[in-house]
Amino acid sequence: MSERILVVDDEPAIVDAVTYALRASGFEVDTFGDGESALEAARANGYDVLVLDVRLPGLSGLEICRRLRDESDVPILILTAMDAEVDRVLGLEAGADDYVTKPFSVAELVSRVRAILRRRELDRASSGGVRRVGSLELDVNRHEVRIDGRTIRLTPSEFRLLAFLAQEPERVYSRREIMQHLWDSTYVGDQRACDIHVSNLRRKIEETPGRPHRLVTVRGVGYKLLAV
Repeated sequence: MSERILVVDDEPAIVDAVTYALRASGFEVDTFGDGESALEAARANGYDVLVLDVRLPGLSGLEICRRLRDESDVPILILTAMDAEVDRVLGLEAGADDYVTKPFSVAELVSRVRAILRRRELDRASSGGVRRVGSLELDVNRHEVRIDGRTIRLTPSEFRLLAFLAQEPERVYSRREIMQHLWDSTYVGDQRACDIHVSNLRRKIEETPGRPHRLVTVRGVGYKLLAV
């Protein structure tokens, strides 16, 4: 069965080009041009990836992302303007997994969608079993995280980041290493995206995110996971 992609953008030319390319690549595609209809469809259908423009009439792409993250871990790729760095930051903070800036090549977007799906399959096929780092328990096969027996909901990118760091607790990973793993590519784009993913993850696994004890920063180098 083909993977199902939801494309949400209010620019018909972009929707047409992206839809044509995705369908030509073997995906099933639904499209919407407004936020309310897109959110309703995303909740009602089991999409494999959402391609979501940040600026939409009515309900914004950022708000859709926030609402879905309270109830779903569907991978989300956001579309932002080239000069709208704040949108990229806010999108990642809202739980998006990746972003593409406009104007973009349709081939690049299709490649990013394929990379998201490939990462998901690699994660599902992982035979890592259960990893324990202090009071944190990470079930790689079930994509579940528990702290002191309490289940924590993570986005796909947050889970992938945590599983990566949990491979070797106390080892320091550079931002570049982390982004190469998250994006499954030697091209890592803006490495500051790493800091946003880490910040999002800290809000969920740290008692005091502003003073982290589990996922700590090694100044000038990167991050490491400690047993707490």
